[in-house]
Amino acid sequence: MGNTYFAAPVPGVPLRLRIDFTGSIHADTYGGLRVAVVHPDRGEIDAVVLSFVDHGTFHRRDEATNTRPNTKQYSTFDKYHRPGRPQWDGAFTTGLRDAIEQYTAVWFPGAWTASAPRRTACL
Repeated sequence: MGNTYFAAPVPGVPLRLRIDFTGSIHADTYGGLRVAVVHPDRGEIDAVVLSFVDHGTFHRRDEATNTRPNTKQYSTFDKYHRPGRPQWDGAFTTGLRDAIEQYTAVWFPGAWTASAPRRTACL
């Protein structure tokens, strides 16, 4: 994918946040995010991998398409996608967002404003 997100959450502090997609055991298939704290002189200080399966990112999509665990497509995405749609189409990112906020609160306390309150699902 080659997509990396960099942030300087606290002005004047050398620590940076880097977020990349993590690969899986299958070629060109991604199974989560790798979140790292990086110092410009010391390099990577800490990192964590947040898997899509652990955070329910593709649970709804996989349930709707009857994708079963232990298959290449389960809770992953790959470089192939429908034209005009992102590879991660169908992702529900609230779990990942919450995990990233919890992780970054340790390294960048007070840098992020609290997320908007969650909406309840209408049935």
